[in-house]
Amino acid sequence: MYLLIIIFPLLGSILSGFFGRKIGVSGSQIITTTLVILTTLLAIIAYIEVGLNNIPVSIQLFRWVDSESLNIYWAFHFDALTVSMLLPVLVVSSLVHLYSIGYMEKDPHNQRFFSYLSLFTFMMVVLVTADNYLLMFVGWEGVGVCSYLLVNFWYTRIAANQSSISALLTNRVGDCFLTIGMFAMLFALGNLDYAIVFSLGPYISENVVTLICICLLIGAMAKSSQLGLHVWLPMAMEGPTPVSALIHAATMVTAGCYLLLRSSPLLEYSSTALLLCLWIGALTTVFSSLIGLFQQDIKKVVAYSTMSQLGMMVIAVGLSSYNVALFHLVNHAFYKALLFLGAGSVIHAMADNQDFRKYGGLRAILPLTYSVMVIASLSLVAFPYMTGFYSKDLILELSYGQYYFSSTAVYFIAMIGATFTTMYSIKVLYLTFLTSPNGPLISYKNAHEGDLFLSIPLIVLAIFSIFFGYIAKDIYVGLGSDFFADNSLFIHPSHEIAIDSEFSVPTIYKLLPFICTIFFAILAVIISELSPLLLMDFKYSRLGYNTFVLFNQRFFVELFYNKYVSGTVLTLGGKTTKLLDRGSLELIGPYGLENGLLYLGKNISSLDSGVITSYALYILIGLTFYISIPYIYSFDNSLILVMLYSLFTLTELKPARA
Repeated sequence: MYLLIIIFPLLGSILSGFFGRKIGVSGSQIITTTLVILTTLLAIIAYIEVGLNNIPVSIQLFRWVDSESLNIYWAFHFDALTVSMLLPVLVVSSLVHLYSIGYMEKDPHNQRFFSYLSLFTFMMVVLVTADNYLLMFVGWEGVGVCSYLLVNFWYTRIAANQSSISALLTNRVGDCFLTIGMFAMLFALGNLDYAIVFSLGPYISENVVTLICICLLIGAMAKSSQLGLHVWLPMAMEGPTPVSALIHAATMVTAGCYLLLRSSPLLEYSSTALLLCLWIGALTTVFSSLIGLFQQDIKKVVAYSTMSQLGMMVIAVGLSSYNVALFHLVNHAFYKALLFLGAGSVIHAMADNQDFRKYGGLRAILPLTYSVMVIASLSLVAFPYMTGFYSKDLILELSYGQYYFSSTAVYFIAMIGATFTTMYSIKVLYLTFLTSPNGPLISYKNAHEGDLFLSIPLIVLAIFSIFFGYIAKDIYVGLGSDFFADNSLFIHPSHEIAIDSEFSVPTIYKLLPFICTIFFAILAVIISELSPLLLMDFKYSRLGYNTFVLFNQRFFVELFYNKYVSGTVLTLGGKTTKLLDRGSLELIGPYGLENGLLYLGKNISSLDSGVITSYALYILIGLTFYISIPYIYSFDNSLILVMLYSLFTLTELKPARA
């Protein structure tokens, strides 16, 4: 059963990719979707067996690397963390497959699209089920390649080309550091197997652990779009909307957080790495929330919202509350996928227009989409008793409950981020569904709800977005839960803060995020409805204009990269290619060989002087050398070296005497 979880998505990808012409569009859709749904059902059974009954399962297939003491196997391990990750990955993946049947019905390359989707699912399953860092890295690189293929699916568009290359190259930076971290593990610990690395972690120098953890953190920053390596995520919205929902909500972007969660036994022994996680997560949360408020593209707003929530997960990792980070990861996957698919439904209805300033009044035309978008937005802003409420507010509470300066500061920073999250969620809902129509008449004439393939995934995800957090809260964050009894997540006893934050944090600090959320939501609606001119006056003022430009241009991070980083690296790369790579290759290769042979040929031809005595001398030298060969081998070589050395010494000394 466990091997089928891994094999089924790969089988669907191969059948759709290589035999797409034979099985046709419908065959490709049915086969890939059915196999992913079967995989999801098997994953739910695995969740019950492995997670709820605490029965970890390991499968060792065959040896991959065998070099002295280093043995790496193609092995898969199913524990509480693995099955918890498989649940959102496969549920969202199967619903996205189903959604894509309706969304991509008019696209001429359906087989290729479904093949890529299934391959992506397979790579993600390999990533989360791997038993060692090297096999995890195979899945890690695989999802990067699939992301490139899916974002660049409409490859005739220049914007799609640029976005996919940006995603690939930004992730290359993280992958480079992740590889360095793996080499450091090999050097310090001699292995890449999770069990061996984690058991040896406490016994080595903290500096070495810190170095490894920082390399892993930078790898996670690129994949999970943390501040600094975040530039690819909003650009990746160029792909089809189901791709955005799959990659940038539930699966690929959470791979970085998964890496940090899996490495918890190492992170716990590096206070520096935990502090870095805390601050990087906090800055990412507030940075992306501020930018999201000033975006006009509905998918980019949701993308910055994803980035903000990933920052919250990294904050939880920095607080050593790995179970809360995992709980938020699973919760976030459902309501963010719902937001993306809801946005896709709006885009589908409005003739592929993504600018929500040209929407408005869609509540009556798209009632189902409006309902699910409201549910997803309420869950995102952590409205009480929705799925997001049980994990997002808990992270803020825990950050205050650690009672260090850094975590208290992070509490207020993250709360500002959460407040702005509320404001842009209200903005999207208001401008899309509630305000008066602003788009072209032709869009409204053709606007309609999607078919069953578009509607069923929305309804299923809406149910998850309302109930999953309530059902699963005691499993993941309950104080008496033994869900992680298999030590898939390790929290050092001195870092345990759940009980302190439960009983010692003042009630006002527990309620403050909710109060701010409600207050700013009401304020945003009142200003929009009663005094819209106030906003316009502010925007047309010098301060308002500068503020808008700063946030709309994303703090000029991309400008800085393009002007100072990319250009410098490109120039340096050009110089090294021209002088070192190409130069050395030409000297060693055909150019240098040809010149060398010509030079040798000319020198040999110059020996042809036409003088008989010269020819006699050449023959005599050759004959002497030929006769002396047996004697050279019979003598002691060291004697010859001494003679040669003395000869050279005498030659050097002669001019000095003269």
